[in-house]
Amino acid sequence: MTVVTVGLGERSYPVVIEPGLLARAGGHLAPLARGRRMVIVADGNVGPHLATLQAALSGAGVATEAVTTRAGEGAKSWASLERLCDRLLELGVERGDHIVALGGGVVGDLVGFAAAILKRSCGFVQVPTTLLAQVDSSVGGKTGINARAGKNLIGAFHQPALVLIDPDVLDTLPPRELRAGYAEVVKYGLIDDPDFFGWCEANGAALLAGDKAAQVHAIAHSVAAKARIVAADERETTGVRALLNLGHTFGHALEAEAGYDGSLLHGEAVAAGMALAFRYSVRRGLCPAEDAERVAAHLRVSDLPDGLRGVTASGERLVEHMRHDKKASGGVLPFLLARGIGRTFLDRSVDLADIARFLDEEPR
Repeated sequence: MTVVTVGLGERSYPVVIEPGLLARAGGHLAPLARGRRMVIVADGNVGPHLATLQAALSGAGVATEAVTTRAGEGAKSWASLERLCDRLLELGVERGDHIVALGGGVVGDLVGFAAAILKRSCGFVQVPTTLLAQVDSSVGGKTGINARAGKNLIGAFHQPALVLIDPDVLDTLPPRELRAGYAEVVKYGLIDDPDFFGWCEANGAALLAGDKAAQVHAIAHSVAAKARIVAADERETTGVRALLNLGHTFGHALEAEAGYDGSLLHGEAVAAGMALAFRYSVRRGLCPAEDAERVAAHLRVSDLPDGLRGVTASGERLVEHMRHDKKASGGVLPFLLARGIGRTFLDRSVDLADIARFLDEEPR
């Protein structure tokens, strides 16, 4: 078992990582149940895992009620949030209760936001079942839903009380979903840890092939990196946490253009966005071209997008999506650029017209 603490003073919480943890989750969750029934909100893809979790809680003497929400980015909507909140209220959820989010990043974001606003804040627990959620979205307290204008534009910072990560659940994950999550693993190396990126180059294929030791190492390393950054800048007020958005400004624009219809997964968009951020950094004379190609090469060998191939939208149309980005301040949209692998920084002087020209010149 590995335990990583997200250090936020009185709101600190543990992230527990252990193969087989789901079947033993009752011991971790029972103290939070307060002798009451625990509501588990699961997406439609995790039926077997839901049964395992309910059995674990039953064995610990905790009754459960399961609420199912649909999977996919389209579930992060006002309509889904309203249905979920109404159901939780019907079930008599109290402010002191802890709602369990079981599934990928979508259900974690949706349940976390519902918990943040229900009765002016309930507790919740993250039990992520995708690699992307395990290494990124389940940790750090960002919750929310999408709007027509863009991704995650409506939400709240609301930290979980506990995160339980069982790497064994990845054995049932479709290969495409595993690869999409792996993009977020690679991100931690590119931000400020070139040695970890080197580890990814050497071990990424094994991780994607199901090597459990590689998966556990990648999850633990990624969670520790994110916990350190979140503890230093929980609400992105100093710019430190913004480093976690590498590839996301480009990626969110691609997701918005795709209409959140499942044709482009979030991790795939982030992969393309990271490659674009490095190539744009080369264009600006900031980053060695060989570093950008090294990033793109690793994404390609991992069967992840490394740019705009297949995207028909113009540069200006993609930039228009970026104008709605929630990170904009005073009309300025900060970009995560790089001086090399492991040397990411926040640039507040990027000209969006130049971004549009760059995107128009990218291979399609």
